Amino acid sequence: MNEIIALIGLILLFWFFVRRQQNKLSDSLGENEIGYRQSYFENVEENGVNLILGDSIEVLNSGLIPKGSVNLIFADPPYNIKKKFAQGVLSWPSDEEYVDWCKTWLDSCIDLLADNGSFYLMGATQFMPYLDIYLREKIEIKSRIIWSYDSSGVQAKSHYGSMYEPIFFMVKNPKNYVFNADDIRVEAKTGSKRKLIDYRKDPPQPYNTTKIPGNVWEFPRVRYRMPEYEEHPTQKPEALLERVILASSNEGDVVLDPFAGTFSTCAVAKRLNRKTIGIDVAEEYFKIGLRRVLGKSEYKGEKLIKPEKSTKRRNSRN
Repeated sequence: MNEIIALIGLILLFWFFVRRQQNKLSDSLGENEIGYRQSYFENVEENGVNLILGDSIEVLNSGLIPKGSVNLIFADPPYNIKKKFAQGVLSWPSDEEYVDWCKTWLDSCIDLLADNGSFYLMGATQFMPYLDIYLREKIEIKSRIIWSYDSSGVQAKSHYGSMYEPIFFMVKNPKNYVFNADDIRVEAKTGSKRKLIDYRKDPPQPYNTTKIPGNVWEFPRVRYRMPEYEEHPTQKPEALLERVILASSNEGDVVLDPFAGTFSTCAVAKRLNRKTIGIDVAEEYFKIGLRRVLGKSEYKGEKLIKPEKSTKRRNSRN
């Protein structure tokens, strides 16, 4: 009997020791390590910002984010085009397996959307038709948007080079969703520059000087010399994200990015007074989020400093 009591005491002592070590780790940055199946993820939550290091599907299905609690999702997943990320080249054995993987996390994202929530999805041109057909049965696709950009880098020599990426704008309830048209108006050249008159109206009136953007968006890609640039192969411009967030959410709403990368979505959402959740599986990108969004200067003893950029031009004497 005494041996059993002693054994129980040792087990309790070991348990308290483990919990104490976990608490010490949590206290260093306000982090929480959350067990899920046989893996874990880690998050830092402060003032309406929740940055999460972990596999997106595991996090989305863990219960950390309540179902129906997210007002806006912006998803920019790996495109399965052999881009090299911090964790290596991301590719799937077959196109079918990639599409199946997308369907898994898309279903999870839709479950998290509020009844009046909106969902913007980016992807490679060759895969979006398959996702289009799949999503039509689950959510309303309101617009199919083209993000058009310049191609000042290496030009294609044997085919027509890619100069755009597709975006789906989707809503959970087509009769009840947020769309702040006046917050995203752009110049209407017919009225603002050409000063034309619409003689079809009685009396004739000048054309409007502003308009809601169409479904072709022109934003420059993030370049090395831009202040917002971070070391990531597929970083999206803040101006594009600002349009998405202003149009489809209100102040205080929750904005989720399940593939946060450089955490640009979170940075813009925070600046626009939204609550935000960002998830990424790569620790290198998680550290960018800690520095960029929460202003952290250290993580696990490592200084978080934005790499300095070279100001020298190639083939330049200066």
